[in-house]
Amino acid sequence: MRILVTGAAGFIGAHVARKFLERGDEVIGIDNLSEYYDPELKRARLARLEGKDSFTFAKLDVADRDGIAALFREWKAERVVHLAAQAGVRYSIVNPYIYADSNLSGFLNILEGCRHNQVAHLVYASSSSVYGANEKLPFSESDPVDHPVSLYAATKKANELMAHCYAHLYRLPVTGLRFFTVYGPWGRPDMAPFLFTRKILAGEPIDVFNNGNHMRDFTYIDDIAEGVVRTLDHIATPSGAWDPLLPDPAISSAPYRLYNIGNNKPVQLLDFIAAIEEAVGRKAIMNMQPMQKGDVEATYANIDALSAATGFRPDTPIETGIAAFVSWYRGYYRV
Repeated sequence: MRILVTGAAGFIGAHVARKFLERGDEVIGIDNLSEYYDPELKRARLARLEGKDSFTFAKLDVADRDGIAALFREWKAERVVHLAAQAGVRYSIVNPYIYADSNLSGFLNILEGCRHNQVAHLVYASSSSVYGANEKLPFSESDPVDHPVSLYAATKKANELMAHCYAHLYRLPVTGLRFFTVYGPWGRPDMAPFLFTRKILAGEPIDVFNNGNHMRDFTYIDDIAEGVVRTLDHIATPSGAWDPLLPDPAISSAPYRLYNIGNNKPVQLLDFIAAIEEAVGRKAIMNMQPMQKGDVEATYANIDALSAATGFRPDTPIETGIAAFVSWYRGYYRV
Protein backbone atom coordinates (compact mmCIF):
# COMPACT_ATOMS: atom_id res chain seq x y z
CA MET A 1 0.00 0.00 0.00
CA ARG A 2 1.21 3.52 -0.81
CA ILE A 3 0.86 5.80 2.23
CA LEU A 4 1.55 9.52 2.61
CA VAL A 5 2.77 10.48 6.09
CA THR A 6 2.94 14.21 6.79
CA GLY A 7 5.21 15.36 9.59
CA ALA A 8 7.45 12.35 8.87
CA ALA A 9 10.44 13.93 10.62
CA GLY A 10 8.36 14.59 13.73
CA PHE A 11 8.30 12.47 16.86
CA ILE A 12 5.11 10.53 16.14
CA GLY A 13 5.43 10.73 12.36
CA ALA A 14 8.88 9.11 12.25
CA HIS A 15 7.75 6.19 14.42
CA VAL A 16 4.55 5.69 12.42
CA ALA A 17 6.41 5.81 9.08
CA ARG A 18 8.92 3.26 10.37
CA LYS A 19 6.13 0.91 11.41
CA PHE A 20 4.53 1.07 7.96
CA LEU A 21 7.90 0.40 6.31
CA GLU A 22 8.57 -2.58 8.56
CA ARG A 23 5.37 -4.25 7.45
CA GLY A 24 6.14 -3.68 3.75
CA ASP A 25 4.20 -0.54 2.82
CA GLU A 26 5.56 2.19 0.55
CA VAL A 27 5.80 5.51 2.40
CA ILE A 28 6.04 9.04 1.06
CA GLY A 29 7.05 11.29 3.93
CA ILE A 30 6.92 15.09 3.96
CA ASP A 31 8.05 17.62 6.54
CA ASN A 32 9.10 21.27 6.49
CA LEU A 33 11.86 20.70 9.11
CA SER A 34 10.80 23.84 10.95
CA GLU A 35 12.98 25.41 13.61
CA TYR A 36 10.31 25.24 16.33
CA TYR A 37 12.82 22.83 17.87
CA ASP A 38 16.22 21.49 16.81
CA PRO A 39 16.05 20.50 13.10
CA GLU A 40 19.05 18.23 13.62
CA LEU A 41 16.93 15.93 15.76
CA LYS A 42 14.38 15.82 12.94
CA ARG A 43 17.10 14.98 10.42
CA ALA A 44 18.37 12.22 12.71
CA ARG A 45 14.90 10.70 12.82
CA LEU A 46 14.74 10.87 9.03
CA ALA A 47 18.12 9.18 8.71
CA ARG A 48 16.59 6.06 10.29
CA LEU A 49 14.01 5.97 7.48
CA GLU A 50 15.93 7.09 4.42
CA GLY A 51 18.01 3.94 4.09
CA LYS A 52 14.91 1.95 3.16
CA ASP A 53 14.07 1.51 -0.54
CA SER A 54 10.34 1.94 0.04
CA PHE A 55 10.71 5.37 1.67
CA THR A 56 10.74 8.69 -0.21
CA PHE A 57 11.11 12.05 1.50
CA ALA A 58 10.17 15.51 0.26
CA LYS A 59 10.85 18.70 2.17
CA LEU A 60 7.49 20.42 1.90
CA ASP A 61 5.27 22.60 4.07
CA VAL A 62 1.62 21.53 4.28
CA ALA A 63 0.71 25.23 4.04
CA ASP A 64 2.16 25.28 0.49
CA ARG A 65 -1.09 24.89 -1.46
CA ASP A 66 0.45 24.34 -4.90
CA GLY A 67 3.19 22.07 -3.57
CA ILE A 68 0.75 19.82 -1.74
CA ALA A 69 -1.58 19.63 -4.74
CA ALA A 70 1.33 18.64 -6.99
CA LEU A 71 2.51 16.01 -4.51
CA PHE A 72 -0.91 14.35 -4.43
CA ARG A 73 -1.13 14.35 -8.22
CA GLU A 74 2.34 12.87 -8.62
CA TRP A 75 2.40 10.23 -5.88
CA LYS A 76 -1.19 8.96 -5.93
CA ALA A 77 -1.17 7.90 -2.28
CA GLU A 78 -3.86 5.36 -1.43
CA ARG A 79 -4.13 6.44 2.21
CA VAL A 80 -2.89 9.42 4.23
CA VAL A 81 -1.73 9.88 7.82
CA HIS A 82 -1.66 13.61 8.53
CA LEU A 83 0.52 14.37 11.55
CA ALA A 84 2.14 17.63 10.43
CA ALA A 85 1.09 20.56 12.59
CA GLN A 86 2.38 23.39 14.69
CA ALA A 87 2.41 21.83 18.14
CA GLY A 88 2.58 23.33 21.61
CA VAL A 89 -0.07 24.80 23.88
CA ARG A 90 2.11 27.53 25.38
CA TYR A 91 3.76 28.52 22.09
CA SER A 92 0.31 29.24 20.63
CA ILE A 93 0.04 32.13 23.08
CA VAL A 94 3.36 33.56 21.87
CA ASN A 95 3.03 33.02 18.11
CA PRO A 96 -0.64 32.48 17.15
CA TYR A 97 -0.41 33.15 13.41
CA ILE A 98 1.76 30.12 12.66
CA TYR A 99 -1.06 27.92 13.99
CA ALA A 100 -3.48 29.32 11.45
CA ASP A 101 -1.00 28.68 8.62
CA SER A 102 -0.06 25.13 9.54
CA ASN A 103 -3.05 23.74 11.40
CA LEU A 104 -5.88 25.39 9.45
CA SER A 105 -4.63 26.23 5.95
CA GLY A 106 -2.32 23.21 5.97
CA PHE A 107 -5.11 20.85 6.95
CA LEU A 108 -7.38 22.29 4.28
CA ASN A 109 -4.69 21.56 1.68
CA ILE A 110 -4.52 17.94 2.84
CA LEU A 111 -8.31 17.58 2.73
CA GLU A 112 -8.39 18.98 -0.80
CA GLY A 113 -5.58 16.66 -1.88
CA CYS A 114 -7.46 13.66 -0.51
CA ARG A 115 -10.74 14.81 -2.06
CA HIS A 116 -9.36 15.25 -5.57
CA ASN A 117 -7.19 12.11 -5.64
CA GLN A 118 -9.53 9.36 -4.44
CA VAL A 119 -7.73 8.71 -1.16
CA ALA A 120 -9.38 5.72 0.55
CA HIS A 121 -8.84 6.90 4.13
CA LEU A 122 -7.43 9.96 5.88
CA VAL A 123 -6.29 9.64 9.50
CA TYR A 124 -5.33 12.95 11.11
CA ALA A 125 -3.97 14.15 14.43
CA SER A 126 -6.28 15.92 16.80
CA SER A 127 -5.35 16.39 20.46
CA SER A 128 -6.52 15.80 24.01
CA SER A 129 -6.20 19.59 24.33
CA VAL A 130 -9.64 19.92 22.70
CA TYR A 131 -11.24 18.89 26.01
CA GLY A 132 -10.19 22.30 27.36
CA ALA A 133 -12.27 23.34 30.34
CA ASN A 134 -14.00 19.93 30.61
CA GLU A 135 -13.57 18.32 34.03
CA LYS A 136 -15.59 15.09 33.68
CA LEU A 137 -13.05 12.25 33.67
CA PRO A 138 -12.19 10.14 31.82
CA PHE A 139 -12.59 12.24 28.68
CA SER A 140 -14.97 10.67 26.17
CA GLU A 141 -15.22 11.41 22.45
CA SER A 142 -18.96 11.77 22.92
CA ASP A 143 -18.52 14.73 25.28
CA PRO A 144 -18.94 18.27 23.87
CA VAL A 145 -15.62 20.12 23.42
CA ASP A 146 -16.76 23.68 22.90
CA HIS A 147 -14.60 25.43 25.50
CA PRO A 148 -10.93 25.32 24.42
CA VAL A 149 -8.42 27.11 26.65
CA SER A 150 -5.64 27.58 24.06
CA LEU A 151 -5.49 28.55 20.40
CA TYR A 152 -3.71 25.27 19.67
CA ALA A 153 -6.71 23.38 21.03
CA ALA A 154 -9.08 25.58 19.03
CA THR A 155 -7.25 24.75 15.78
CA LYS A 156 -7.50 21.03 16.54
CA LYS A 157 -11.23 21.33 17.24
CA ALA A 158 -11.50 23.20 13.93
CA ASN A 159 -9.73 20.29 12.20
CA GLU A 160 -12.40 17.93 13.49
CA LEU A 161 -15.16 20.16 12.09
CA MET A 162 -13.39 20.56 8.75
CA ALA A 163 -12.89 16.80 8.49
CA HIS A 164 -16.58 16.15 9.11
CA CYS A 165 -17.51 18.65 6.42
CA TYR A 166 -15.41 16.77 3.83
CA ALA A 167 -16.71 13.41 4.99
CA HIS A 168 -20.27 14.69 4.60
CA LEU A 169 -19.91 16.61 1.33
CA TYR A 170 -17.51 14.32 -0.54
CA ARG A 171 -17.89 10.98 1.32
CA LEU A 172 -14.17 11.09 2.14
CA PRO A 173 -13.50 8.55 4.93
CA VAL A 174 -11.76 10.44 7.74
CA THR A 175 -10.72 9.48 11.26
CA GLY A 176 -9.40 11.87 13.89
CA LEU A 177 -7.16 10.72 16.73
CA ARG A 178 -7.01 12.74 19.94
CA PHE A 179 -3.48 12.07 21.19
CA PHE A 180 -2.77 12.07 24.93
CA THR A 181 0.74 13.17 26.09
CA VAL A 182 2.98 10.99 23.94
CA TYR A 183 6.51 10.28 25.23
CA GLY A 184 9.44 7.98 24.51
CA PRO A 185 12.72 7.74 22.55
CA TRP A 186 13.23 10.44 19.89
CA GLY A 187 10.71 12.65 21.71
CA ARG A 188 10.20 16.40 21.41
CA PRO A 189 12.62 18.68 23.31
CA ASP A 190 9.81 21.04 24.35
CA MET A 191 7.95 18.38 26.33
CA ALA A 192 8.29 17.54 30.02
CA PRO A 193 10.13 14.17 29.78
CA PHE A 194 12.89 15.77 27.68
CA LEU A 195 13.13 18.96 29.74
CA PHE A 196 13.11 17.13 33.08
CA THR A 197 15.68 14.53 32.02
CA ARG A 198 18.10 17.13 30.65
CA LYS A 199 17.93 19.32 33.74
CA ILE A 200 18.04 16.51 36.30
CA LEU A 201 21.13 15.07 34.60
CA ALA A 202 22.72 18.53 34.64
CA GLY A 203 21.83 19.13 38.29
CA GLU A 204 19.62 22.08 37.34
CA PRO A 205 16.21 22.84 38.92
CA ILE A 206 13.06 21.88 37.03
CA ASP A 207 9.91 24.00 36.89
CA VAL A 208 6.97 21.96 38.20
CA PHE A 209 3.76 23.71 37.23
CA ASN A 210 0.54 23.66 39.24
CA ASN A 211 2.75 22.69 42.20
CA GLY A 212 2.94 19.16 40.83
CA ASN A 213 -0.80 18.57 40.98
CA HIS A 214 -1.13 17.81 37.27
CA MET A 215 -2.24 14.39 36.09
CA ARG A 216 -1.43 13.26 32.56
CA ASP A 217 -2.36 10.20 30.53
CA PHE A 218 1.25 9.60 29.43
CA THR A 219 1.26 7.25 26.42
CA TYR A 220 4.37 5.45 25.14
CA ILE A 221 5.32 6.10 21.53
CA ASP A 222 5.35 2.43 20.43
CA ASP A 223 1.78 2.02 21.68
CA ILE A 224 0.77 5.19 19.84
CA ALA A 225 2.37 4.08 16.56
CA GLU A 226 0.61 0.72 16.74
CA GLY A 227 -2.70 2.49 17.34
CA VAL A 228 -2.22 4.80 14.35
CA VAL A 229 -1.46 1.88 12.03
CA ARG A 230 -4.49 -0.05 13.25
CA THR A 231 -6.68 3.02 12.76
CA LEU A 232 -5.55 3.58 9.18
CA ASP A 233 -6.41 -0.06 8.41
CA HIS A 234 -9.91 0.42 9.89
CA ILE A 235 -11.57 2.69 7.31
CA ALA A 236 -14.23 5.02 8.69
CA THR A 237 -17.82 4.26 7.64
CA PRO A 238 -21.19 5.89 8.36
CA SER A 239 -22.55 4.86 11.74
CA GLY A 240 -25.91 3.11 12.06
CA ALA A 241 -26.11 4.53 15.60
CA TRP A 242 -26.16 8.14 14.40
CA ASP A 243 -29.22 10.04 15.64
CA PRO A 244 -29.63 13.63 14.34
CA LEU A 245 -31.94 14.38 17.28
CA LEU A 246 -29.23 13.33 19.76
CA PRO A 247 -26.01 13.98 17.84
CA ASP A 248 -22.89 12.20 19.10
CA PRO A 249 -19.70 14.17 18.18
CA ALA A 250 -17.70 10.95 17.73
CA ILE A 251 -19.81 9.42 14.93
CA SER A 252 -21.84 10.53 11.93
CA SER A 253 -24.06 9.54 9.05
CA ALA A 254 -20.94 10.40 7.02
CA PRO A 255 -17.79 8.18 6.94
CA TYR A 256 -16.33 9.94 9.98
CA ARG A 257 -14.90 8.83 13.32
CA LEU A 258 -13.19 10.41 16.32
CA TYR A 259 -11.14 8.38 18.79
CA ASN A 260 -9.11 9.03 21.91
CA ILE A 261 -5.69 7.41 21.74
CA GLY A 262 -4.09 7.35 25.17
CA ASN A 263 -2.86 5.07 27.92
CA ASN A 264 -6.13 5.05 29.92
CA LYS A 265 -3.98 5.24 33.09
CA PRO A 266 -3.29 8.84 34.20
CA VAL A 267 -0.15 9.43 36.27
CA GLN A 268 0.45 12.15 38.86
CA LEU A 269 3.17 14.53 37.67
CA LEU A 270 5.23 13.95 40.81
CA ASP A 271 5.12 10.19 40.21
CA PHE A 272 6.24 10.78 36.63
CA ILE A 273 9.19 12.83 37.91
CA ALA A 274 9.99 10.05 40.39
CA ALA A 275 10.20 7.57 37.48
CA ILE A 276 12.68 9.87 35.73
CA GLU A 277 14.71 10.22 38.94
CA GLU A 278 14.86 6.43 39.23
CA ALA A 279 15.99 6.00 35.61
CA VAL A 280 18.52 8.84 35.82
CA GLY A 281 19.83 7.90 39.25
CA ARG A 282 19.59 11.43 40.63
CA LYS A 283 17.02 13.44 42.56
CA ALA A 284 15.33 16.44 40.95
CA ILE A 285 15.57 19.95 42.32
CA MET A 286 11.98 21.13 42.01
CA ASN A 287 10.95 24.74 41.50
CA MET A 288 7.21 24.71 42.23
CA GLN A 289 5.20 27.02 39.97
CA PRO A 290 1.50 27.98 39.62
CA MET A 291 -0.72 26.76 36.80
CA GLN A 292 0.32 28.10 33.40
CA LYS A 293 -2.05 29.97 31.09
CA GLY A 294 -3.67 27.60 28.57
CA ASP A 295 -2.88 24.49 30.62
CA VAL A 296 -5.34 21.97 32.09
CA GLU A 297 -5.07 20.14 35.40
CA ALA A 298 -5.76 16.58 34.28
CA THR A 299 -6.07 14.43 31.16
CA TYR A 300 -7.47 10.91 31.14
CA ALA A 301 -8.52 9.05 27.99
CA ASN A 302 -11.49 6.74 27.68
CA ILE A 303 -10.21 4.47 24.88
CA ASP A 304 -13.10 1.99 24.76
CA ALA A 305 -14.19 3.07 21.28
CA LEU A 306 -10.75 2.71 19.69
CA SER A 307 -10.17 -0.60 21.46
CA ALA A 308 -13.50 -1.97 20.23
CA ALA A 309 -12.88 -0.83 16.66
CA THR A 310 -9.22 -1.81 16.25
CA GLY A 311 -8.14 -3.93 19.22
CA PHE A 312 -5.83 -1.14 20.40
CA ARG A 313 -4.63 -1.72 23.95
CA PRO A 314 -1.53 0.09 25.27
CA ASP A 315 0.63 -2.07 27.53
CA THR A 316 3.80 -0.10 28.37
CA PRO A 317 4.16 0.75 32.10
CA ILE A 318 5.40 4.27 32.83
CA GLU A 319 8.58 2.92 34.47
CA THR A 320 9.44 0.88 31.36
CA GLY A 321 8.73 3.74 28.98
CA ILE A 322 10.72 6.29 30.99
CA ALA A 323 13.69 3.92 31.31
CA ALA A 324 13.68 3.48 27.51
CA PHE A 325 13.51 7.24 26.99
CA VAL A 326 16.36 7.99 29.40
CA SER A 327 18.49 5.27 27.82
CA TRP A 328 17.91 6.78 24.38
CA TYR A 329 18.61 10.30 25.68
CA ARG A 330 21.93 9.27 27.23
CA GLY A 331 22.98 7.53 24.04
CA TYR A 332 21.89 10.26 21.64
CA TYR A 333 23.39 13.13 23.65
CA ARG A 334 26.30 11.08 25.05
CA VAL A 335 25.67 11.94 28.68
